[in-house]
Amino acid sequence: MGRGCTRESERVLASVGKLNFAPSKFTHCKDVPNGGVLLALPALLLNGLLNHLKLYLIPSGYYHLRHILLTLSFMALLRIKNPESIRKVSPGEFGKLLGLDRCPEVKTLRAKLELMSNQEQGAEWGQKLSVDWMSYNPETAGVLYVDGHVRPYYGKQTKLPARYVSRQRLCLRGTTDYWVNDLLGLPFFVVTKTINSGLIKTLNEDILPRLIKDVPNQPSEAILKKNPYMHRFLLVFDREGYSSTLFADYWAKRIACITYKKNVKDKWPISEFYPMLVNLSNGNTEEMLLAERGTFIGGKIWMREIRKLTKSGHQTSIISTAYELPIEVLAVLMFSRWCQENYFKYMLKHFDLDRLIEYQLEFVHGTKIVINPEYREIEKQIKSLRGKRDRRHAKCSKLNLTSELTEKKQKKMEQKRAYIIEEISLIENELEVCIKTRTDLKRYITFDELPDSEKFKKLKEEKKKIVDIIKMISYRAETTLSSIAKPHMSKPDEVRSFIGQILKTEVDLLPNYDEQVLEIRLHNLNNNSSDRVAEKICEELNESEMKYPGTNLRIFYKVGTN
Repeated sequence: MGRGCTRESERVLASVGKLNFAPSKFTHCKDVPNGGVLLALPALLLNGLLNHLKLYLIPSGYYHLRHILLTLSFMALLRIKNPESIRKVSPGEFGKLLGLDRCPEVKTLRAKLELMSNQEQGAEWGQKLSVDWMSYNPETAGVLYVDGHVRPYYGKQTKLPARYVSRQRLCLRGTTDYWVNDLLGLPFFVVTKTINSGLIKTLNEDILPRLIKDVPNQPSEAILKKNPYMHRFLLVFDREGYSSTLFADYWAKRIACITYKKNVKDKWPISEFYPMLVNLSNGNTEEMLLAERGTFIGGKIWMREIRKLTKSGHQTSIISTAYELPIEVLAVLMFSRWCQENYFKYMLKHFDLDRLIEYQLEFVHGTKIVINPEYREIEKQIKSLRGKRDRRHAKCSKLNLTSELTEKKQKKMEQKRAYIIEEISLIENELEVCIKTRTDLKRYITFDELPDSEKFKKLKEEKKKIVDIIKMISYRAETTLSSIAKPHMSKPDEVRSFIGQILKTEVDLLPNYDEQVLEIRLHNLNNNSSDRVAEKICEELNESEMKYPGTNLRIFYKVGTN
């Protein structure tokens, strides 16, 4: 039965297949640790935690799928970062938050996740939730941030392809997750790539077709035809997505893009820059020095080029096909990419985004296109040789002969120049051979054509999809609570740490089955001002009149034990 078990008859019935699941039943409980996490319950439900669960068929047992998902989401909000860590939590006390005698143990959580992953419905569940989230806030879904995040793999079961991890400045084995976030940084969905073919290919094959189908409030073909400068929605990405072909193809579909311009060498006159007040996504106002011109990119498409002049004199250049948006709006949208970077940083620190969920491997399909390792190696050699050549050219140019030098020094300088020129000649010959070798090699080959020493297996992704969805829902729920609390706080920047404090606060559970009410009394916080903010949160949550899932009990929140 396990420690803390008090519902023996139901557990016995469940073990012999006579009980579909144990219903949630609440009793009067005092000082339940971590009970403040129940304040996130309405936000979890609002963000779809228990939506579309008909996709999964879970056999009868003591724990319903609802209990499993609530447990995992509560764990995420309480920073219990993996199923094994739940051993450190009192199972009976945690079970009270679910209306049960104890929470699921590690092997139960892993078994249920395995059952869910075997049904391979994670992609469809995520797609349905993404559509729901976009429809909730269509005004923020019209601007979409796309960026890649490398999830390193430190295991030894397989040799995944290596890729550069910018935050560690290392080339590590792993997978690349391409995240799509809204204007405020809230996540919509993620695309995982074991064989990383780059942002442009991922946009074309995996992200754009989905967005065209899912993004709400897109203008009709008639409206687009009437207004040749209107776009369907706007994509914001970094220089990895820079491509004149991509810009032209996307605008043919009336999809606007914003990114940084590559290879900017010229400087615009300072007289072109004008101060403009812009409203940042965090609500603050800032003055920027901005200027705009038109530019013909790659000989394929005219785009708007906007530059921001910094205090140091640097000019940051962005280009866009959003022809109708004001210059200050485009600047804010591009420079607000920090919201997605902050999302990665926050999820890494608090939600253990890079944790390895699945240890099992599966074969890579033989027709998958990969980069030819021989081609990649010769590319490295060419790059190295060009670097050596350029360094020697620079060194040679510094050895200038002048009449001021003595005859002895001039002779020595001439010998040194001759030696460097000979080195350059040898490097040029070697470079010519490498370039000729590269022309005879195919850049891309199928996975089956790879040498056996280069072949690898990939990590199974289904369980990761489920856990990523739960983490996204939990993050969005925490953001919902933060948005309620922020206007009432004297230090709005500390709102997330304040919400974290509330979630870990003790509560009293006081069910009243006659009136069908479950009263959740949050214990007093550190000071009166914190209590007042918590009261404002409770007032807004009570207006939703949310019922605890699986019961008829309406939840009522209150601050203070009296």
